[in-house]
Amino acid sequence: MSAMLRAIAGAAFVFALSLSLTAQPHSQQPPLDKAARAWVDATLKKLSLEQIVGQMVFAPFQSTYLSSDTDAYDELVKLVHETQIGGVIAFGGTEPIPQVMLNNTYGAVVLGQPMELASILNRLQSISTLPLLASSDFEWGVQMRIAGATKFPRAMAFGAAGDPQLAYEAGKVTGTEARALGIHVDFAPVADVNNNPRNPVINIRSFGEDPARVGEMVGAFSRGLQDAGVLATLKHFPGHGDTDVDSHLGLPVVPHPRERVVSVELPPFKAGIMAGAAGVMVAHIELPALDPEKQPATFSPKVIGTLLRPNFDGLIYSDSMKMAAITKMATPGEAAVRAVKAGIDVILDSPDSAAAAAAVVAAVKAGEIPRAQVEQSARRILEAKARLGLHRTRTVNLDAVPLTVGGRKHDSVARAISEKSITLIKDARNQVPLPTPRTGSVLYLSVLDYPSGWRIAAPSRAVIPALRARWPNTESVEISDRSTPSELDLVRAMADNYDAVVAGVFVRASSASGRLDLAPPVVKLLQDLARSGERRSQSTSALRATVDKPFVAVFFGNPYTPMFVPEVPAMLMTYDFSDYAEESAVKAIAGEIAIGGKLPIVLPGLFPMGHGLTRAAR
Repeated sequence: MSAMLRAIAGAAFVFALSLSLTAQPHSQQPPLDKAARAWVDATLKKLSLEQIVGQMVFAPFQSTYLSSDTDAYDELVKLVHETQIGGVIAFGGTEPIPQVMLNNTYGAVVLGQPMELASILNRLQSISTLPLLASSDFEWGVQMRIAGATKFPRAMAFGAAGDPQLAYEAGKVTGTEARALGIHVDFAPVADVNNNPRNPVINIRSFGEDPARVGEMVGAFSRGLQDAGVLATLKHFPGHGDTDVDSHLGLPVVPHPRERVVSVELPPFKAGIMAGAAGVMVAHIELPALDPEKQPATFSPKVIGTLLRPNFDGLIYSDSMKMAAITKMATPGEAAVRAVKAGIDVILDSPDSAAAAAAVVAAVKAGEIPRAQVEQSARRILEAKARLGLHRTRTVNLDAVPLTVGGRKHDSVARAISEKSITLIKDARNQVPLPTPRTGSVLYLSVLDYPSGWRIAAPSRAVIPALRARWPNTESVEISDRSTPSELDLVRAMADNYDAVVAGVFVRASSASGRLDLAPPVVKLLQDLARSGERRSQSTSALRATVDKPFVAVFFGNPYTPMFVPEVPAMLMTYDFSDYAEESAVKAIAGEIAIGGKLPIVLPGLFPMGHGLTRAAR
């Protein structure tokens, strides 16, 4: 094929991709009123180049207590005064841990505090020449980062519950609490279609595997957020769901042909855009079918400038620029310049925000980036601030925080979603609800992938007391990849002495862990417990009563874990890690709630998407 024909074919494909996002007229951001428009125009007119570029940089901070008389606060003040950043991104907190080998089980991550977050934002807003656009990752509610706020199940639980209205309500609660704390942008919902069982970074953060159903949930959650006054941001464009590399650690490659991207990855983003989502976050992933130059989407004019921008007039954010997919290939300044050249409006969470801004300024002065382009990005950012009313009021009332953040009304929405999502995928012996009398004995196994890093969501902390409240004679044991052979043998022997065995299986798909499964000896134990009744049924009649001993496994987190232990006779899915998920699972085992969740994914070799047994509450 000649170069001219290749160019024509490429242009035709880009046009086809654009049509895939614009089968209907794409959603426009709401128009500004006269006063807001005048503020944007007047503000932009008086900004220097350095101030214009500064608007495009959002710097990170932690939302634990921060005195104004600290180096950390001084660094933020310097970014506000000298770099004149346009916004910030709030994280939770971290604590120092010993960097030791072998038995390091410490968790460094902690949640931030609501009053501290609001206080820091109020202080930064008061010293900034222009209002700051404050953002955070509240994918599963504000408690993803902030203690005491409402925590919803992970997105895949919404997919299992199958109720877009609940997704809308969760978005609205999240937005209401976020605005009360001074947060204006939520980097949610996740619009990725998770169809790779080995995806180490999306997994239960996705609503599921069916593009249409994912799009339905994405649209509902986006509308809820924005009805509460928070800007929704779809991520990770054009789709991070079918990767087997964590972009926190390296550069994932999506090898699929163009047609597959159009039919599977793009529909949820289209649904979110049609629902009015104000932002899109671009993924650090390589898509050779879309960009033959094999550069990350973050640096790709073909992905951002040609595919996304013509169909979307909101803000385009980079993903965190601290992720290894980017830091391994460019300095903070180089990365910022390449991202802006590609069409990014906001450089998010750079390893060096000041250096990123300075490099973009230098590139504009050198003619590498048109000044008109950065002015247009700054305009979009200022317009977003004006739509939120930040040109009028930029601080929040600290006294109102306890009245808005958390509380029973918001918790009731989270509990409803958690209970509705519980999915019974197998019940070979018809033992769910558990037939064991309340006077019977239960052995509970807390089965972990590995015991480190559980600082925030300690496994089984809600399951154990909930089981004991219903079956007082419950004994609990924790096992993991660190359990010795003798310990596992002890558990095998113990199981014979109980009337029922319940296993809570906790497997994470967490950033930077590189792990997704259980240790082989732990898998073998679960298989042995599942098969023990079958073996005994073929022996003497005196032991035949043990055949029907209940054995129920509840899977928390990675929904593909049942593929490792298909022998288990009864399996419940929660798609989450939380106290509510644990409590809902016990209620389902006890027959206190109806079970009606449906698999939002395919479990290869086991069950199709949409599978799920139903049980009435008793």
